[in-house]
Amino acid sequence: MSPAAIFTSFLLLLSAASSAALGGVYASAGARVIRVRKDGRGDFGTVGEALESIPEGGGRRWVVAIGGGEYWEKITVGRRKPYVTLYGKAWDKPVINYNGTAADYGTVNSATFAVESEYFVAVNIVFKNSAPEPDGKRRGAQAVALRISGDKAAFYGCKFIGFQDTLCDDRGRHFFHKCHIQGTVDFIFGNGRSIYMDTTIKSVARRTGVITAQGRDKPEDSGGYTFVRCNITGSGRVLLGRAWRRRSRVVIAHSYMGGLVDPPGWSDFGQPGRDRTVFYGEYKNWGPGADMSRRVDYARRLSDEEARRFLRAGFIDGTAWINPPP
Repeated sequence: MSPAAIFTSFLLLLSAASSAALGGVYASAGARVIRVRKDGRGDFGTVGEALESIPEGGGRRWVVAIGGGEYWEKITVGRRKPYVTLYGKAWDKPVINYNGTAADYGTVNSATFAVESEYFVAVNIVFKNSAPEPDGKRRGAQAVALRISGDKAAFYGCKFIGFQDTLCDDRGRHFFHKCHIQGTVDFIFGNGRSIYMDTTIKSVARRTGVITAQGRDKPEDSGGYTFVRCNITGSGRVLLGRAWRRRSRVVIAHSYMGGLVDPPGWSDFGQPGRDRTVFYGEYKNWGPGADMSRRVDYARRLSDEEARRFLRAGFIDGTAWINPPP
C-alpha cells in the first residue's frame, strides 16, 4: 500500500468508526455526563470540582461538559481516573488558564492542566498558560499549558496557548486532530509517541524560535512525533526541532511550511554527535519553508518506504483506541 493510501485509510478512522467501536469507549462503559457552568446552572462551578467528584478506579467514561468562559484553575487528572472526557462547544470554547512557571513548580509541574490517566479525551477546550513571555533574563520562565503523561489520549479541536514549553507531550500514545498549538521555544516537547493531524502550529516568537524538542534518548524508546497535513505558520525565524535528547525523532509530512522556517530546519542542540543519532524526516511538504536545499545534512528527505511507518495509525497503535469524539 502506498503512503498516500495509508494516509487516506488513517483519515477514515475518524469518519467511519462504527457505533460498535464507539460503544466500546463510551456507551458500554455506562458513560455519565456532569456539567460545569460559571453561571451556577451546572452541577459544578469549576472544572476542578467536577473532576474531584469522579470516583477513582474508572469503571465508566465520565464526560465533563464545560460551558464557555475562563476557568482560572490548576488541575491534575491523576492516574487512577481513566476514561475522562472534557467537552466544550466549538463556538464557545472554555478556557482553562493559570500562570504557573518552572521557577514556581519545576517545568513539567508548571502545567495549567496535567493528565496522568489513560484514555483521556478533550474536545474543544483551550488550555492556556498566561505567564509572561520569557525574556532570556529571568530563570525558570518556562510555562506549560498542558502536560499529557497518560497513555491513549486524544485531543479534538483544542487549543494550547503559551510561550516556551507550551505543550509537554511527555509520554504515552497520543492523537491530536484539528488543534492549534502556539508558542516560541520548544513549544512541543517530551517523549510522547504522537500523531498531529490537520493541526496549526503557530510560532509567536519575536526573533528566533524552535517548534519541537522531542525527547527520545535510547534506541529502544518508541517516542516520536509525526505531523501530517499541518500548517506551520506565524512569526520569527523558527527551527522545526532541536535535539533535546540524543535520539530525538520528528517526521513532518504533507504539511505547509511558511517562510518563517529557517532554511537549516533543524539543530543538534550544540551536540555534534547527535547528528548521527537523531531522526528528522520530511516528506512531500510544500510552501516557502519546505525547500530542503539548505537543510542541515542530517535532515532526511524520506522515501515512500521510509515515510510509510509514520503515516500508519499503527505508529501509535491507533486502530485499537482512536475514536471520534462523543
